[in-house]
Amino acid sequence: MGRTMAWAARSDHLGGIPRKLVIMGVGSFAKVVTSLLNSTSVQNPETLIRLARSRPQGVPLITVGNHMSTMDDPLMWGFKGFPTTDARVQRWVLAAEDICFRNSMLSYLFRLGKCIPIKRGGGIYQEHMEEALERLSDGAWLHTFPEGKICQDDAPIRRLKWGTASLIDRAPVTPIVLPIIHRGFEEVLPEKSFFGRRPPVPLWNKDIRIIVGEPIEFDLPQLRQTAISMSRGQSFDGVGWPTTSRHGLNQAAQRWLYTTISDKIRTVMEDLRGFGSTLFKLKV
Repeated sequence: MGRTMAWAARSDHLGGIPRKLVIMGVGSFAKVVTSLLNSTSVQNPETLIRLARSRPQGVPLITVGNHMSTMDDPLMWGFKGFPTTDARVQRWVLAAEDICFRNSMLSYLFRLGKCIPIKRGGGIYQEHMEEALERLSDGAWLHTFPEGKICQDDAPIRRLKWGTASLIDRAPVTPIVLPIIHRGFEEVLPEKSFFGRRPPVPLWNKDIRIIVGEPIEFDLPQLRQTAISMSRGQSFDGVGWPTTSRHGLNQAAQRWLYTTISDKIRTVMEDLRGFGSTLFKLKV
């Protein structure tokens, strides 16, 4: 099965003008909602801005965040000082196919907005995950919501899906992995506040807190060796998984590796969430 409107995702589609217009429009909307209509504070924004603008040539960036509303992306990039309207700098993002790609018009617009469709339950080796891997191979910035679904409660970070971990392992150049935790977008776009449904437009006069962490380091060669050792004699029937990875890991070793990477990301995200919850209470 071919990739959904892959031609519209190309930077040279119609000279890049449609992409620039869409990102400029969406970015401006995010600036209005996040910076003007609501009160937003950001901890450590300079790290994100620096890595988005000027990380080493060819080194990809993966940002991982909690998921509290259907508009976390793009609103979380609308804080003051961030180049939200710059199509060259802006992220690629994994987006739910059943929400963002329901028809041709939506598919076209989201493709112009640098979104990659992901089928829920489609597995970590589905077609569009290969497209995400290609973007990382280009040294691009990719944002993911590794929890896989929205949670509007102030609750611990849930078990992460393995997709992000698989991209970290499979990228030709190990990505910089940057955690971002936020709170407040669940009040800007609550799931069940408007006759039991989402409000038709984002709400205002809410407090938004965004916390940018520090890059998470992974010693992938060592982790792969440990994965081989820890999985020796074990079997894992991963339907649709390659029998061995390009690093020589069988399915059981891949599972151990992806679980270990995911658990480390989750631990860091939970630490940031705990810090953010304390900070939020102090400022309320």
